[in-house]
Amino acid sequence: MIVSSLLDTDLYKFSMMQVVLHQYPAAQVEYRFKCRNPGVDLVPYIDEIQAELKALCSLRFTEPELDHLRSWRFIKSDFVDFLALFQLNTKYVEIFPSPLGNGEIEIRIIGPWLHTILFEVPLLAIVNEVYFRNSCPDYDLTEGRRRLQEKIALLSSTPGYQECRIADYGTRRRFSRQWHREVVATLHEGLGMQLAGTSNVWLARELGLRPLGTLAHEYLQAHQALGPRLRDSQVAALEAWAKEYRGDLGIALSDVYGLTAFLRDFDMYFCKLFDGTRHDSGDPFAWGERVLAHYQANRVDPRSKILVFSDSLDIPKVMRLFKHFHGRCQLAFGVGTNLTNDVGPAPLNIVIKMVRCNGQPVAKLSDSPGKNMCDDEAYIAYLRQVFDIPVITEVESAA
Repeated sequence: MIVSSLLDTDLYKFSMMQVVLHQYPAAQVEYRFKCRNPGVDLVPYIDEIQAELKALCSLRFTEPELDHLRSWRFIKSDFVDFLALFQLNTKYVEIFPSPLGNGEIEIRIIGPWLHTILFEVPLLAIVNEVYFRNSCPDYDLTEGRRRLQEKIALLSSTPGYQECRIADYGTRRRFSRQWHREVVATLHEGLGMQLAGTSNVWLARELGLRPLGTLAHEYLQAHQALGPRLRDSQVAALEAWAKEYRGDLGIALSDVYGLTAFLRDFDMYFCKLFDGTRHDSGDPFAWGERVLAHYQANRVDPRSKILVFSDSLDIPKVMRLFKHFHGRCQLAFGVGTNLTNDVGPAPLNIVIKMVRCNGQPVAKLSDSPGKNMCDDEAYIAYLRQVFDIPVITEVESAA
């Protein structure tokens, strides 16, 4: 059984799920899977993935796990009461070979947002582990351990980087659950205070680390269909978040419509209210410079705000970003695949993205063309028009 606890997911799934329970309990959504690696044949593993999905849907939160969630200051008691009754259901998930016959598989998750939001992270972890335990059976992790020790030594031993802290963001694309645990435990031992924590709630509890995370793209995308006019959807999403958390979990995600559109909406009120912003696509150095300038233009001291970098990071890139921005703001770095799936074989670049909410398409138009995913090109064109986004990206179809 690959996933043995419903806590084996990223923190932002719980923080978003609480908002869904309180503000959007009737929302209906659709997610779709995409493997961005060309030529990877996942069809032979469908039955095994289905079996792991069935096992996932047998899980319930245990009382110690619920007590752990209840101890967080931002989790409401009624949400924990709901989780005590919660169980994932296989009826919301379809897995089948792509009609194109090219070895790709389709995974579609369709149902109430409240009852499907927890599928994404464990399902991706399942696909990864099933693939690697079949394609690399009995793989020797010696090379992975060597690479991990090199990363620890580089970050901990290079003069001037003692204040540079990283976090594990690697649940979705990990080589295996066992390797993920070993990686985080090794980082904890080797980096000490330079390990800020992990996005994985189960590992944070197991290893006594700080769980990290706020919100993901799906949260802002869903607001395209949740009531306000489309142009106001980003503002509505941020305001709904502030209503729920009253200043807690204050990191805003900046790339659902690209940085220019984000900064138009992220006015002085939001600059002062939110603790910082997260980068997840495009040039991180250019992004950081623009965000710091935006804070200054809105009479906010950038040194009081956090820039979170989380896009395809490795340790050398983390160190370059730290050197460039250190002293000008607070910094945080979330490293994913390069920590939890850098053992030798090429990692899978797989995602599960929301593509519909309440029957209408939703999308993101990030600052990296390859990250766009939507099945309705007419809607993409309309979204660009509404948010005044130049046609500089190529739509990656989820169809």
